[in-house]
Amino acid sequence: LPALIRKKRDGHRLEEAEIQSFMRGITQGTAQQAQIGAMLMAIRLRGMDMCETLALTRAMAASGRALAWPQAWHGRLVDKHSTGGVGDKVSLVLAPALASCGCKVPMISGRGLGHTGGTLDKLEAVPGFRVSLSPEEMRDALERVGCCIVGQSEELCPADRVLYALRDVTATVDSLPLITASILSKKAAERLSALVLDVKYGGAALCPTRDSARQLARSLVWVCSQLGFQGSAVLTPMSQPLGRRLGHSLEVLEALEALHGGGPPDLRHLVTMLGGLLLWQCGLAGSTEQGQQLLGAALDNSSALATFKAMLEVQGVPPSMAQLLCTGTPAQRWQVLGQASIQEELKAPQGGWVQQIEALPLAHVLHRLGAGRERAGDSINHRVGAELLVTAGQRLEEGDAWLRVHHDGGLDEEGRKALQAALCLTPEPPSSPPEFITEIILPTGH
Repeated sequence: LPALIRKKRDGHRLEEAEIQSFMRGITQGTAQQAQIGAMLMAIRLRGMDMCETLALTRAMAASGRALAWPQAWHGRLVDKHSTGGVGDKVSLVLAPALASCGCKVPMISGRGLGHTGGTLDKLEAVPGFRVSLSPEEMRDALERVGCCIVGQSEELCPADRVLYALRDVTATVDSLPLITASILSKKAAERLSALVLDVKYGGAALCPTRDSARQLARSLVWVCSQLGFQGSAVLTPMSQPLGRRLGHSLEVLEALEALHGGGPPDLRHLVTMLGGLLLWQCGLAGSTEQGQQLLGAALDNSSALATFKAMLEVQGVPPSMAQLLCTGTPAQRWQVLGQASIQEELKAPQGGWVQQIEALPLAHVLHRLGAGRERAGDSINHRVGAELLVTAGQRLEEGDAWLRVHHDGGLDEEGRKALQAALCLTPEPPSSPPEFITEIILPTGH
């Protein structure tokens, strides 16, 4: 192992057999943590070419077992991955909508770490929801409902779990080959037919610029094609939050609005766009536009909502509670999810046009109020969150309420000041409406 670390440190490319032996060291426990950390830093500083990245992805996928599906599902197994954003509750809406259009969706999601919320944490705001399913239980859920949203099991890509935890503490999170291999090793183990990637960029995203997001998206789409499944990516800006509600319980409520055919336009647009791409890629729609229409119809005719309710039940939520959550009044939904003890409104300090509302300061303050974790394993408060009462392009007068913060105490003057700084007001209205999706990247030949 020291020879391999030296080789990468000095800028040479690693052979596939060398990468496999590094993975064996991780899974068999013969590689020391210091050695793994040194190799991660060497990869972060020296990079990997596309063939090395592909070999790393394959070796990580082979470190555990792969999921197996009935032959009849071949061609319809799909998933979506997002690089993480503020207010991103797309998975909660997209998985059941795709299942109601005929796809099988074995969605393996993550928890929040840092300022972005995790899909699993949002679903755990629903009492009884189980994110740990065995491969056999996943297959049963897909058989009965068409989708499930679960955490990474012990048996799936164990090498990724080791590397993921060490990347977080060795400042190597932002390495393009390590990001690509971490995302796609899990997807390769899912034995997918098609995958769509939502690569976010901007102030509150993993990729700071559109160029860096495009580079990551291209790497992901190319590796997908080499692994034998369809991959596509969309680039989406993440300087403003997605939707109007932030925080676990609040985001579940907004996802339910979208599943009822409503919800904020940016959320619906992203869900139908990503879903439309997947339906086209696996042949259930003749074009992405037709796929978008099919997905929009599933949201409008309540079939996606019925699938979401069935998914809640198959993953442990009592049927009476799932019924209240999906078809009850707003008061009944709050009853199921629980509400923070304080709802505090912030007022505009002066009049003006809303240019944008910055996601990062909002996420940082909510994190401190208990919505996020400092380290893996910390408990979180699902009730903490915020509602945006205005959107970009709106006119505000001094004293108008623009934000409602849900918390259980702890919001101090410093926190209020940080939240107020997220509101960007200008004397003139914004020159152009905000873009939801700026680019689509397809495999070469499409």
